[in-house]
Amino acid sequence: MNSAHPCTDLSRRNLLKSLVAVGAVVALPRGFSAQTAATNAPVLKYLAAHARPDGGYAFADQQRSHLTPTYAVIGAYRLLGQMPPNRVALTDYVRTHHPRELKKLEQERRIFEFQQVQSLVWLGDPAGEFHERLKTWTAPLPYLKQYEQHGYPIFQSELGLVQCRALLGMDSEPLKPAFSDYVTARRRANGSYNNTPTADGGDGHVMNTLWGLQAARVLGLPAEKKAETIAWLRACQLPSGGFTYQPSPDFGGVDDVAYTRAALKGLKLLGGEPMNREACLAWLRSLANADSGFADRPGWLSNPLATYYALDALDALGEVKSVATMARRTASAKLVLLGNLKVWSIQIESHGTGSPAEAVALAAALRIDLWGAKNAKPEWLARVRALAAEQKVPVQFFRANEEYGTWTDVPGLGTYSHMSDLIAPVHTDIGPPLGTRGEASPPVSWPEFRTRRIEPLQRGQGRMVWQFGENEELVRALLDDSVERGGFAAISTFHFGNPDFMNSEPFLQRWRGRIPYIGLQDAHGTEPWWFADQTTGYRTLFLATEPTWEGWLNALQRNWVVAVRHDDMSRGETWMHSGSDEVRDFVQARERAWRWWDDADTAAHRPLVSLVALRPDDEFEVGRPAKGIALRVRCAWKNTPQGMPQTPLTEFVKLLVGGADVLPTLVERKRPNGNGLADRYHLYVLPEGAGGGAGGKTGTRTATVVAREIVTKREVTQTVRF
Repeated sequence: MNSAHPCTDLSRRNLLKSLVAVGAVVALPRGFSAQTAATNAPVLKYLAAHARPDGGYAFADQQRSHLTPTYAVIGAYRLLGQMPPNRVALTDYVRTHHPRELKKLEQERRIFEFQQVQSLVWLGDPAGEFHERLKTWTAPLPYLKQYEQHGYPIFQSELGLVQCRALLGMDSEPLKPAFSDYVTARRRANGSYNNTPTADGGDGHVMNTLWGLQAARVLGLPAEKKAETIAWLRACQLPSGGFTYQPSPDFGGVDDVAYTRAALKGLKLLGGEPMNREACLAWLRSLANADSGFADRPGWLSNPLATYYALDALDALGEVKSVATMARRTASAKLVLLGNLKVWSIQIESHGTGSPAEAVALAAALRIDLWGAKNAKPEWLARVRALAAEQKVPVQFFRANEEYGTWTDVPGLGTYSHMSDLIAPVHTDIGPPLGTRGEASPPVSWPEFRTRRIEPLQRGQGRMVWQFGENEELVRALLDDSVERGGFAAISTFHFGNPDFMNSEPFLQRWRGRIPYIGLQDAHGTEPWWFADQTTGYRTLFLATEPTWEGWLNALQRNWVVAVRHDDMSRGETWMHSGSDEVRDFVQARERAWRWWDDADTAAHRPLVSLVALRPDDEFEVGRPAKGIALRVRCAWKNTPQGMPQTPLTEFVKLLVGGADVLPTLVERKRPNGNGLADRYHLYVLPEGAGGGAGGKTGTRTATVVAREIVTKREVTQTVRF
């Protein structure tokens, strides 16, 4: 066992040796020359195909570059003995394209700073502008307790900061004792590391173990438990030759390129070898696909991050030069989609409160075939379904609930919320939720969550949806278990609070082709009318012969699903996430049947004014009269993400009843904090005896509202009969 050395005695030479050992510096892999690098033309061509006009690199199915695939491609070029093309533009892209540029992240994820700094160092750039920012971070950042019960920081994200300082030659003393104590508290007796303190229990995680070993050296912590750690890492190897995340995990224990890379680099750092080197090498070679990229697992789709990890793992074995002659998996047959399939629209966790009449109106105008009502009362669902049937609007409503108060505990990784978003038909038995909003429900284990929540949900023809999670190691275990045994049936991408979870959690790209991607409205506010920006701006499309619940479940199973966004947040571009190119192309070829932008040439459109005739028994409608009939007018406004009116898009002009002008009253309700509006409408109560047909049923009287668009001055109307 090596003796400990304080950081002040760690010379720059020794530090550089440590960084070279983990592949952090510019030096090219041993055994490479310009001539041998030239033989890797197929892989280089694969990498080049991900270049985009903005100067960075994207995942294959995306038009927009992203920092993470850019980091991966730069790292892959380095491992292949090449400097990436267009270095100046690439350097500028890395410097300026942190994921927060799309939208400020709810909490900083320092792993992205690591990717920026590491990429710039690989490109030979001094990255000097990062010094001041890094100086302000001297302690781990607690995670928000509404998401992780203890506020435990995310290990890889925080230790990315430690690596940044090392890469830039910055003194590590300012990180002490906060980071030294943080890392030490998470080292297990077997030498592994994980997200939670050792005292909380749970084994290590192979990815976190690599981060921990690297950080311990930079911080000058007492020498690692070398023999124990080597034994633990070797025990992570599976019979396939690949590595999983810990020896004998309870669930999600699949072989994966990220786990294999972490294990091999950790072993190399400690001077160890895998238990079965040849099997490991054969497994890594099995990841090589026909497109010359590498997959996360055998038979999965290639992506730049998996390709970088595979090359880095091969380099740790001293075998990266073998890429040039490596046999590759035969290309899969293209997916053939039957001609009788059509494109349908589903909204998940749209409003299940507020005006049923306006929910039906939005569904009709936006051509929503299936509307998932978030946390709706049975009475609301009954009313909205009756209105849709009465008005002959072809929309089906279903349950789409976010079950608050549920906490899932995974030993070693933490105790997390936001794991129970479900969809189900209206009338099936799906079992009770495990938590209650506003109450601290006892955490459940993942196996218990599967048994008590997912299994009864599936028996009731329901499915569980993954909303979000920034702890990559946790997400990997849960979603991999879902692929193997069923669990989460879809992954949220576009969302009310996050323009695109694939931007802030790019590792989700790993499950392309395995778990469908959806848009998740996660409706906020009480009225569907004031959430119309979100209801309009993104949605989920699926392929089926008819828009039935059975058709939707079949599409989920076959991954015939595409999440689509086109709104101000997407900057007027059409963003898509799909399980396959063939499904995406099928949907794009039929865009005119479902798109909602460009009013002059679109099938769907957002309604700009709402006119609803209200009766005393309309219990979910604001402004309903004590007796008789009232008319309520809402004009379209741009909304806040929380479902409140923000700025007007249209203005009220006049209201006609039976052809005669009437004067409604403007009603404005302030938000609880007094800043801005919570609701705004014009209300006209008809004189007593001036109602509709006999028995309160729809009669022959009409009312028409006229509104005017603020920008174009175009007038729009809506008429109702009552």
